[in-house]
Amino acid sequence: MEFIKVKIHPLFFLVGVFSIIVGELAPFIICTLTALLHECGHIFYAEKIGYNCKNVKLMPYGAAAVCDIEGISAKDEVLLALSGPFINLALCVGFAGLWWFFPEAYAYTDVAFNANLAMLLLNLFPAYPLDGGRILQVAVKKIAGERVAKWVLKGTGVALALSFICLFIFAVQNPSLLILAVFLIASAFEKQQPACKIKFVSQKKLRRGVEVKYIKCNQDITFRHALTHLDSAKYLVLQIYFNDFLEEISEEELIAKLQTASVYDRVLSSEEN
Repeated sequence: MEFIKVKIHPLFFLVGVFSIIVGELAPFIICTLTALLHECGHIFYAEKIGYNCKNVKLMPYGAAAVCDIEGISAKDEVLLALSGPFINLALCVGFAGLWWFFPEAYAYTDVAFNANLAMLLLNLFPAYPLDGGRILQVAVKKIAGERVAKWVLKGTGVALALSFICLFIFAVQNPSLLILAVFLIASAFEKQQPACKIKFVSQKKLRRGVEVKYIKCNQDITFRHALTHLDSAKYLVLQIYFNDFLEEISEEELIAKLQTASVYDRVLSSEEN
């Protein structure tokens, strides 16, 4: 697997400059790191189930990993959506534990805790592309189909955006609410990126030489479980057994098989047994 590229939106720099002017550079950096850690949760899980995340975009409202998937099971889609908030929850618990043993650390970590808590709660809202919206999409798709799910997500996104605008006008004059509203409206009508399968060890690395990683497994191993053994610094070779040795599958062969298969299929088809 290759390193994920980080792309930066021009407005992200403007928000950074504004943060310097108003003396809020430290919170800006902390919030940016929090968003990146959140996206790392999605990226790691997506790659474990066989999809490649192209890049991470730093936006004025946070970060977004470009790794939309297609053909994923409902269970894995929900787990993928929860993998980002899980990182923020784990960090919140970690900070709370730190304060329990070292109360004086609160003064240095309260901003990081609040940033992770805000990221966790915000992403549970049922609007695309927030994680709560992705979970809602899975539920509606199973009940009423994909077309209805798309319109439900558009509706919830616009409704939530209008709620933020009203909150800004009548209660809290925080510019972040307007930024979130614009983001949700734009995302509601944005075309989703196509899925892409995971990338394996490059030929360039092979020319330099890499260590071989042998994994012994039975004939029922699926691509999804095989992918958990991938290592960017090693070359994977599966040795498949059923009582006795059956077959050895190299990383290139795994690539070829995965191009025409689902990550939930068995690596060794019934015809090959």
